[in-house]
Amino acid sequence: MAGGAVISANPLKLDLRSHLKCLLMCFVATISTFQYGLDYAVIGGFLSMPGFLKVYGYYDEKRGTWNIDPTVQQLISSLMVIGTFFSSLMVGPFSQRFGRRMGLWCATIVNFVATGIMLGTTSKAALYFARFLLGISVGWFLTFSQVYVHEVAPAHLRGIAFAVYQTQLSTGSVVGAVLDYATHKLPDRRAYQIPLAVMYAAPAIQFICLFWLPETPRWLMVQKKEEEAEAALRRLRNANIDESEFQAEYNEIREGTLRQMEGSKAVWADIWKGTHRRRTLLAIAVICFHAGTGSSWVVYYTTYYLEKAKVSDPFAYSILTTCCGILGVLFSFFYVRKIDRRDIMLYGLLGCGLFQLMPAVAWTCAPNSQAAANAVVASVALFKFAYTTLGPYAWLIGGEYPNNQQRGYVFGIASALNFLLTWLGTFTAPFFINPAALGWNAQYGYIWFGSNIIMVVFTFFFLPETRDRTLEEIHEMFEAKLPARKFKGYVCVGVESMAAKATGKEGDALLADAAHDRLQNWAIGLPRST
Repeated sequence: MAGGAVISANPLKLDLRSHLKCLLMCFVATISTFQYGLDYAVIGGFLSMPGFLKVYGYYDEKRGTWNIDPTVQQLISSLMVIGTFFSSLMVGPFSQRFGRRMGLWCATIVNFVATGIMLGTTSKAALYFARFLLGISVGWFLTFSQVYVHEVAPAHLRGIAFAVYQTQLSTGSVVGAVLDYATHKLPDRRAYQIPLAVMYAAPAIQFICLFWLPETPRWLMVQKKEEEAEAALRRLRNANIDESEFQAEYNEIREGTLRQMEGSKAVWADIWKGTHRRRTLLAIAVICFHAGTGSSWVVYYTTYYLEKAKVSDPFAYSILTTCCGILGVLFSFFYVRKIDRRDIMLYGLLGCGLFQLMPAVAWTCAPNSQAAANAVVASVALFKFAYTTLGPYAWLIGGEYPNNQQRGYVFGIASALNFLLTWLGTFTAPFFINPAALGWNAQYGYIWFGSNIIMVVFTFFFLPETRDRTLEEIHEMFEAKLPARKFKGYVCVGVESMAAKATGKEGDALLADAAHDRLQNWAIGLPRST
């Protein structure tokens, strides 16, 4: 529940100031998530730009406006998502061999190539290829940056680090909407080329900054590079950190990772066996919440959706609704350290469901009316606010469940399936909202209201609580086969013992506390950890 104390074995100081250096590195690792938000916004605007439609669309004589064929619309929007699907599947094998940082570097290079093609071509075939290639880079930007943050951020600040990640993504959306608004009246190709050129900025900054980022200590430990892992952890922590704290954290990572790797032969096969299967399925489910909210059609087609709902000045209102997304994630900074992960998911999903239902009902009652148009604008703004209050933390939870050795594989698979479902949403949405097809407009929201309610029920019964837990603690709780409702109060004595080994006399006290905690777990009906 919100505000409840979490029993954690995190050996670090539970403040913000002591970890500013690490948070800065997390910021650098997630810079290019700006790209994902930017692409969502600018591509959605292109579909209503005469300068873009003159090249890739047609003039609709019947309606007296420029329009785009639904198939072309589907391919432009969905091929990028298909690219993210394939690139996410490659995250596990690639990161196991080359690491998280190298994945981000490769993503920047692919991004440069894809953006160059989109800027220079007028061929639909070349545009389709570039969109797919861009999806490859975006998929790696998202997955590698998030896995990096999972493995370097202190347990009590992972939520803050993911709020920073979402802020950059939402900022990209606002910048994209503003760029579209500034250029949409240009009569030629410059209308879309200027926004596209901005896609070089964030990856170029990240490419340079990555030279100063260390690889994650947990990945290095999986590679059995203990000295490099210790050096990387020192670079991530402030220089004035208390040595006993540092050694406790390092020992917890070292001992925990070695235990997690015991008996492991084939990572791909292991993620579907024993207690790992539960962790894999939960990670897939919670990450796929993004697609299940219906965010794909609301976010990707905001400008087009507002235009077809007969909203006056859809480009301006697109900026307004996108700003609501930033407000949502900024609001989350105030509660993410105080409210449980489960509560964030529950209330966020309820909000997303209601704000899909609201415009659907309004359009059913008064289609093509000003009142319905007002309801569409309000619901899109409120949906984006609700979605960004839960969005980053679905990624966060999904990456907390797998163990250190399997995280790249599980997170990559879960992300790929989420992108596949997102592709399905972006690909099918034009059939429902394009007036040249079914023309449902806002009534499409009925479908997504139902999916949000299903996810609320799933969260209530199956999602374990992991707030402020170290990744090693989460592993211990899953190995203890705890039911979802028992995660919050569990005392991870095994992890406490690992940390205690490095702290001398203080360690003796911690080991005594661990024995007491075993009795506490037993007294409240929980398994006694070994």
